[in-house]
Amino acid sequence: MRRKRSGNSRATLAIAALACFCLPAQAAIVGTCTIVIGASGTMKSNLAINTLGSKQAGGSSAGATITASSLLCTILNLLDCYSVSALAPAAFISAPNGGDTNVSFASVFRLDGSGLDIPGSSPQKLTNGTHTIQVDLTATKSPGIFPAGSYQAEVTVRCE
Repeated sequence: MRRKRSGNSRATLAIAALACFCLPAQAAIVGTCTIVIGASGTMKSNLAINTLGSKQAGGSSAGATITASSLLCTILNLLDCYSVSALAPAAFISAPNGGDTNVSFASVFRLDGSGLDIPGSSPQKLTNGTHTIQVDLTATKSPGIFPAGSYQAEVTVRCE
């Protein structure tokens, strides 16, 4: 005996095809974003010795050059294909005994010579081309003061 096909198979196929069109599309950016690290920053302490920071007197910002290039952004004339951020560390890479206890970190950055401090965890859109970034880091010890010694920290600059 021959089985009769149900007319619902076409309707099911049409619904499945429609569902594919309703799903959000994720597009990949075809291109590159290159970060070249420049000068290392220097952190100095405040008078109370409870803050170390590159914005303290005698401190200096770290720097890098970012080159964003995306063919898709060029073809579609998009202005915001890549974003940059500068994430503060969770801890020092190295610190004297007790120097890493009760410490919080905050980073800010400036793009292309702007005087505007942008919080490190706030991604900023980039256009295609070469951009400069200046990064500052602040470490605050609360309660207490930083013991004497050598400290090293690393901010992560991301372009994604």
